[in-house]
Amino acid sequence: MRMKLAAYLVAVCGMLAAAVPAQADWMQPVPPFKGNDTGGIIAYTLATQSDARQLAVDHCAVYGKVVKFLAVQAYPGGYISFACRWVPYGAASRPLRTLY
Repeated sequence: MRMKLAAYLVAVCGMLAAAVPAQADWMQPVPPFKGNDTGGIIAYTLATQSDARQLAVDHCAVYGKVVKFLAVQAYPGGYISFACRWVPYGAASRPLRTLY
């Protein structure tokens, strides 16, 4: 009885291992700049080529918010993360959006 159960278990594990191969690259890579209304990330390589601060300010201004930078991974492959926050109390007006 134990031999049949062990053989059945080995057969099932073998079929599962053959049916679902592991793939590490099935997702699309993260773009150099990605964000939404709560914040976003900028690839460090993009930040070295352009003004990352202005990119983040323009992104958050679309939602009527201001930027707060959170962290910097200063090496190739790293990211700069930022949060979009509501305009602080006492501000005279909404943030300006730069149009080119």
